[in-house]
Amino acid sequence: MRKTWALYLLMLIPVFCLGNSRNLRLDSLRSPVQKSIAENKTADTAFINNLNKLANEYIAQYPDSSVIYARMAISNAQQIAYQKGTADALLVIATVYVSQGKYTEVGKNLDEAIALYTPLNDLVGLSNCYKIYGNLYYQSSNYDKALNFLNKALAIKQKIHDRQGTAHTYLSMGNVYDNLGYPTTALDYYFKALNINTQLNNSKAIAANYNNIGVMLQNMEIYPEALNYYNKALKTWKQGHSLGGIATAYQNIGEVLIAQHRYDEAIKYLTESQQINQKQDDKDGISSGWNDLGVCYLYKKLNDKALSYLSQALKMSVDNQLDYNQAACLTSLALFYNDNNNSAKAYDYAVQAKTLADKIGSVLLRSNARLQLIKALGGLSKYKEAFLAQAEFDKMKVGAKRDESLQKFTSYNLEYNFAEKQKQQQIQQQANALIYQQRSHGQVLLNIIFGIVIAAMLVIVGVYYRQKLKQLKINAQLTEKNEEVIAQKADLDGQTIKLNELNSLKDRLISVLAHDLRSPLSTLRGMFSLLEDDSLTNEEFMEMLPTALKKLEYTSDFLDTLLFWVNSQMANFGNSVKNFRINELINSEMLNHKEQASLKGITLIENVPDDLMVFSDPNSIRIVTRNLITNAIKFSRAGDIIEVSAAEQDKKVRVIVKDTGTGMSPKQRSKLFKTKVDSKVGTKSESGTGMGLLFCKDLVEKCNGEIWVNSIEGVGTSFYFTLPLAQNAKVPVLA
Repeated sequence: MRKTWALYLLMLIPVFCLGNSRNLRLDSLRSPVQKSIAENKTADTAFINNLNKLANEYIAQYPDSSVIYARMAISNAQQIAYQKGTADALLVIATVYVSQGKYTEVGKNLDEAIALYTPLNDLVGLSNCYKIYGNLYYQSSNYDKALNFLNKALAIKQKIHDRQGTAHTYLSMGNVYDNLGYPTTALDYYFKALNINTQLNNSKAIAANYNNIGVMLQNMEIYPEALNYYNKALKTWKQGHSLGGIATAYQNIGEVLIAQHRYDEAIKYLTESQQINQKQDDKDGISSGWNDLGVCYLYKKLNDKALSYLSQALKMSVDNQLDYNQAACLTSLALFYNDNNNSAKAYDYAVQAKTLADKIGSVLLRSNARLQLIKALGGLSKYKEAFLAQAEFDKMKVGAKRDESLQKFTSYNLEYNFAEKQKQQQIQQQANALIYQQRSHGQVLLNIIFGIVIAAMLVIVGVYYRQKLKQLKINAQLTEKNEEVIAQKADLDGQTIKLNELNSLKDRLISVLAHDLRSPLSTLRGMFSLLEDDSLTNEEFMEMLPTALKKLEYTSDFLDTLLFWVNSQMANFGNSVKNFRINELINSEMLNHKEQASLKGITLIENVPDDLMVFSDPNSIRIVTRNLITNAIKFSRAGDIIEVSAAEQDKKVRVIVKDTGTGMSPKQRSKLFKTKVDSKVGTKSESGTGMGLLFCKDLVEKCNGEIWVNSIEGVGTSFYFTLPLAQNAKVPVLA
């Protein structure tokens, strides 16, 4: 995969580059330059600046021509002692030489440029030199020095408010951190660069950002998203006629297709990339492309072709001191011999790859080299060494923090897409205005005879265009207002549903209060009236008293539950959440219901570990437990068993209230936890409100838990609910 070419493209992008008017710019620069050369005029600063601009424009497509124009600028600038012109040309040559692997000459040109920029206090020139130095050390895998120079460049770019330069430097720093094995930090820098470039509408830089984000996604093996970003980069580079960028995108797409086992498609993309790389004499691209083709043919079982390509790739990377590519080629050769059961040769290449990868420091290279070394050692039956290599490989994989990087990518991607959509209309308007200006500029070349007519037409077009823009703006505002109205309507509909549900619940509560609370009170009033007028003897009163007390107890419990549920709807409910031992709460409720269960001949069993801790509201869970135990007793018969158990499961505590009672039909189960519930009588004609389970569901969910039920008619019922596990709690794990 390739990221380095994008750096070469972005090292020097002139501030006058706008839109897609590249051919117009080249024509406007070539004409005065060629005229001055033809007329043999004495060089001046304007002529030298045009030479440098022309040289800079040729970097991406015609690097050799770029060097020729830059050398011409140096020759003319030295004649008139124009130091800035000389330094600018040296910077262009250094940029081209980085892509061609001429690192010694790059350093020489940069040192001369810095020596000229320093007395001039040319901060733009100095920061560009530091940036290219950073990219040079990145290419030669000296990441500490690369970061040192890139940080110096970034400080100057931010000081002089060079947003475009700042974005380019962010991109370079992201590449360094990615190779150092810090993907989350790399993503920070990539999306910083992408946001700035999107605001500046810098299509070339945006394409480079897309490409590098695609590389990170490829490393994380998220291939569909990687292809998405590569294709976005390819589309942008094609629009800008950037051959180097197109070659990079083709090669990266080819590598993803190899990973997806789509070898024939991959060969087409890689071949297209190689044709462009050879045309531009891009040694880095040629060697890495041959390496990819070799791997592709290896998987297609065409060993002769595979070995030929891999050998060529290794030779070119060694001849041109491309250490990164050399390590990748050595790893691919180790893969070749491992695949062909030649473990001895695979071992030799894997050791060389590991040594060079460790020197470079790239986590991707180091892990790939160790993977082939492990296979070779296994083939040679050197199991102890293979085990040690495997341990190193596992350690690097653990350090990759793929999940964290994926989460960060998802977050950044959503933010960027949202911001991009917001700015889309503004960018389109600016593009329309720019096209209009370009067309207007061409109109001035028409014959003067039609000048008055053209001027009148331009006035009419201008008025129409302004009116059109106003209309578009009004339409956009209307669309925005319409979306707001739709969103408000949806919100109101949601609130209406909630209010209807609350109103239904209110009606249910009023009905319950009117019926279930009035009944026991009426019974007591009647008893006391009979007692008062001596219609009821003391003995008869004492016989009726247990029934009345039972109704009062039921009414009191229901009021407690109802009042606690109402209180839980208040905003400060979360203040009562804390860590506590759930077995103490369950034991207490079991003791409270022991006598009630005994009267019906029901056995209560508690199975909760003593050290099981939860993070919840104790009073809420007490109400829930009480309701579930009461329900179990209500629908159980003599000889039945009720068991309450709890254990840890999936980092939560799961509580089960299980009985061997009457059970429920599927139709009855489907009505539970709803606002409208018809309560059935118990096995001894016990009554109920039908509201208890609704309260239980609400209280459990407020404690960040879930509640559900399993029941078989005639067999029994099991209610389950989960609660958050307390932190640092030692608990048994549910099997």
